[in-house]
Amino acid sequence: MTVHEITASLEKWAPLAYAEDFDNVGLLVGSKKQTVQRVLIAHDAIETVVDEAVRQKCELILCFHPIIFQGLKQLSDASYVERAVTKAIKNDIAIYALHTALDVQLDGVNKGLADALGLEQRTVIVPKQGSLLKLSTYVPQAHLSSLQAALFAAGAGAIGAYDESSFTSEGKGSFRPLDGSKPFVGEKGKRHIEDEIQLQLVLPLHKKNDVVDALNQAHPYETVAYELFSIENVRSDLGMGCIGMLEEAMDEAAFLAKLKSILGTPSLRHSALRGKKIERVGLLGGSGSFAIDAALRQGADAFITADLKYHDFFKGENDCLLIDVGHYESEQFTKYTIMEHLSKNFPSFAFISSKTETNPVHYF
Repeated sequence: MTVHEITASLEKWAPLAYAEDFDNVGLLVGSKKQTVQRVLIAHDAIETVVDEAVRQKCELILCFHPIIFQGLKQLSDASYVERAVTKAIKNDIAIYALHTALDVQLDGVNKGLADALGLEQRTVIVPKQGSLLKLSTYVPQAHLSSLQAALFAAGAGAIGAYDESSFTSEGKGSFRPLDGSKPFVGEKGKRHIEDEIQLQLVLPLHKKNDVVDALNQAHPYETVAYELFSIENVRSDLGMGCIGMLEEAMDEAAFLAKLKSILGTPSLRHSALRGKKIERVGLLGGSGSFAIDAALRQGADAFITADLKYHDFFKGENDCLLIDVGHYESEQFTKYTIMEHLSKNFPSFAFISSKTETNPVHYF
């Protein structure tokens, strides 16, 4: 097995195209061609995790947080980042990070906690903008069906709970083949008028290259005219956070006790209790203060996240219980979710869940 074969499976689940612009995801250390016998799955790829990979004879570390987040100008022992990267290179260990590419997947970072809470009817809290594109092209009537089939097969035409969706309109296209051209119809030097169909389809951002390749291969014209642009439509399964319903409404104190037990944390920070039942629950692993307003708009009775500041706790008003469970705590199930995905796709391969504690925050 190669690094590429393993990471290609991850990228079908969490395409890197959806990672935030500020992030640094994908293969950070090593070669895609590197042969792999054992893989260590970890939350962070710090030096002690690299040491564990060496002990376990793993050639690849799959982690959630990227160890290289900003540019490195040197590789020495001056920082925890440089020490980890240097040690990985020295031991021929590749490092691959998912981070925000997995954050935006409904069955990604938030899945483990949502499963533990038993949340039903899940949707995202903050849909990912720019995740859908619209393709518009022009094709002779006789080639419409074959072109549609090729584009559908490449991933175009899917929106919501529907696929093979498209819109067509009739019109006339004109063009004049010049010297050096090999026109499918028409004569060189003469303007040609052709009855054409305008074909429009929606496609997910990460399928852009596949769809354009299919368009150029299946279209009869030598030079294909097409337009491709972002649209306002969003996907209910792609974006930050997760919101869903508890099987039964709970008292606030009982809900907090259950959450504390699930996370195994000694304490929770939360806004004032309101004396109301909790039934609709939002959660966002990691720093999620930016999603408070969106969670309120979607009727969350409680919103679980991390890294809330003093003034953030006022934002729930009397409508929503805001709970800061800690950054690591809110994401701690992620490596098990990654393990579950890979074990299903590679059932006979040796994936190892890291036992190294990487939470930098401790409680007294």
